[in-house]
Amino acid sequence: MSGLRLDLGPAREPLGLVRGLQWFFSIFAFGTCGGYSGTVSFWVSCWGQPNTTVSAPVAYPFRLNYATFTPSLANMCNKTWEADVHLVGDFSSAAQFFVTVAVLAFLYSMAALAIYLGYFHLYRGAGGKLPLADFLATVSFSFLWLVSSSAWAKALADVKASTAAPLPSCDRPAVACFPAGVTPMGSLNVSVIFGFLNLVLWLGGSWFVYKETNFHRPAPPSGPAPPAAM
Repeated sequence: MSGLRLDLGPAREPLGLVRGLQWFFSIFAFGTCGGYSGTVSFWVSCWGQPNTTVSAPVAYPFRLNYATFTPSLANMCNKTWEADVHLVGDFSSAAQFFVTVAVLAFLYSMAALAIYLGYFHLYRGAGGKLPLADFLATVSFSFLWLVSSSAWAKALADVKASTAAPLPSCDRPAVACFPAGVTPMGSLNVSVIFGFLNLVLWLGGSWFVYKETNFHRPAPPSGPAPPAAM
């Protein structure tokens, strides 16, 4: 019979339990990275004038070279800056790659859980094709988590360096610039941790999926040898 057969048994086995953990932690991976929004601020003091606070947004997908300080520095300190000042660097490729892998992993693990809980009889009765496809997908996601988490960890270090850089053209005593703070990036640090945690989960999960394939199952016992001809 090929219809739906709801069975919570796989959820209590390592195969289903690890899939559930993968689904859960992938949410935190893309949520902590894609949901970040903050600012970097400076106090700017022109000769004989009170301090002015200027700020630039720092948010996903971290195209910092498009982030402009406001109010415009081009209108301050006797045109010390000839144009608007931007932050430095475009880290969107690494951030978007990381979030894309996390979202795809979330969707795949949710679909796999649905198959385990509703169609496990078909999963194990498909001649090994579904477990093999599941195994190849799990190994592929393990590789994607490794690459995306490493790339995002490097990009995050560059984001921190960019937001910690001083403002250009701050030449005392005519112009003085003082850092006023950067929105804490603790959630971004956590996103990197969740990325590598997902890597461990998908690597570990690949073993449990491998055990469902024909490569791990023992060969069926051979029948008795035919009697020798007289």
